[in-house]
Amino acid sequence: MKRIVVVGASAAGLAAAETLRREGYDGTLTLIGDEPHLPYDRPPLSKLFLTGQGESGQLALRATAELDTLDLDLRLGTAATGLDPATRVVRLADGSAVPYEGLIVATGVRPRRLPGTDAHVLRTLDDALTLRDRLGPGRRLIVVGAGFLGAEAAATASALGADVTLLEPAPVPLAGVAGTEVGRVLSQAHLEQGVRLRTGVVVSEVTESGVLLSGGEVIEGDEVLVAIGSRPNTEWLAGSGLTVDDGLVCDAYCQAATEVYAAGDLARWYNPLFGVTMRIEHRTNAAEQGIAAARNLLAAPQARKPFAPLPYFWSDQYDMRIQAYGHLRGHDQVTVVEGDLEERRFVVAYRIGDRLSGALAVGMPPKTLRHWRQAIAVRTAWHDAVPISP
Repeated sequence: MKRIVVVGASAAGLAAAETLRREGYDGTLTLIGDEPHLPYDRPPLSKLFLTGQGESGQLALRATAELDTLDLDLRLGTAATGLDPATRVVRLADGSAVPYEGLIVATGVRPRRLPGTDAHVLRTLDDALTLRDRLGPGRRLIVVGAGFLGAEAAATASALGADVTLLEPAPVPLAGVAGTEVGRVLSQAHLEQGVRLRTGVVVSEVTESGVLLSGGEVIEGDEVLVAIGSRPNTEWLAGSGLTVDDGLVCDAYCQAATEVYAAGDLARWYNPLFGVTMRIEHRTNAAEQGIAAARNLLAAPQARKPFAPLPYFWSDQYDMRIQAYGHLRGHDQVTVVEGDLEERRFVVAYRIGDRLSGALAVGMPPKTLRHWRQAIAVRTAWHDAVPISP
C-alpha cells in the first residue's frame, strides 16, 4: 500500500497511525481529525482537568516531536464528510478529497443532546474548558444523567463547592451496567457529599433557567450539563455501502469492508472472547483496537488475528476508585466476592449464562482484580469462579 488514511485523530486513530509506522509501513500516512487540537486524552476532562488544576498541554497524548517522527500528512480541524469505497476516496469538509489504498475509521462518538436551550456537554477539550470556567463555590449545576460521565462531573463540581443536582431517569443509577446494589452504594456517596440526587425523573427540555421535567416541574440552575450517552459519528458514511447499526459494523478482525477497518468508540465488532457483537466507549479499548486494526490492515489475510480483548474501564468519584474488567451489561447475576458494600471496599462478580463475564472493584488495590481478570479471560465457568479466594 502506498497510501493509508486514518480518519479520527484521538486515541484509536493515533494508536493506529503509530502501529502502522512501527510495523514498517513507510508510505503516505494521512491522519484526519475534526478538532483543531493535536491528539489528546479525554478521560481527564471530567476529572482533574475540570477542577482547573490541569492545563491543556498536559492532556496531549504525544509530544509534538514524537508526532513529527511519524511523518504524518496531518489534516486537523477538517471533518470527513463522505466515503466512496469504489474509488477509494475520503471527502473532507474543506472540499478536498483524499485517496487511499487502506483506510481505518476511528471517528468516535458525540454526545446526545436534549431539546431546548443549548446545554453543556463534555466530550471535547473545548467543552471542558467552557464548563470549568462556569463552576465554583455557590454555582448551581444541574447534571442530567447519572452514568459514569455524569457522576464524575457531579463529584468534581461538588468538590469545587458548586451546588449540584444530579437527575437520572432510572430508579437506581448504573444498575443496568453495574447492578442495583452497586448502583445504590455509588448513589449514597453522592448524597453524603451534598449532591441532590433525584432518580426516576425524565428531563424533557433544557430551559434558559434550568430544566423542565416531563411532569411539568422546573428545576432552576446556573448551568446544565447533559450526560445522557453518545451517538456514533457514522453520518459521514451514508451512501458508502458500509453497514451502520449503532456504530460501524465489523467482523472479528475489525474489518468493515475491503481494505477498510474500524477502531474505537464507533466500531461495533464481534468479540470472540464473549461470543457477542459489542461497541465499547472506553479509552483502553480505543487504543488496543487501533493497534489491532492497523496490524490486520497490513497483514496477509491468513495472518490476521481476531480482536478479542478483555474490556477494562475505571472511574474516579470522590475518594472512590472504580475498576472493572469484562462484559458487565446484560448480566444475569451479581455476587459480592470480597469486601463489604457498606464500607465501599468490595469486589463483585458478574454472570452471563453459565460463565463468569466480569468483575468490578470499588476502593480496592489494582492487584485485587488480577485473578478475576485471568478467570474471565480463560472463560471460567461461573460455578468454578465464584469459590475462588483472592
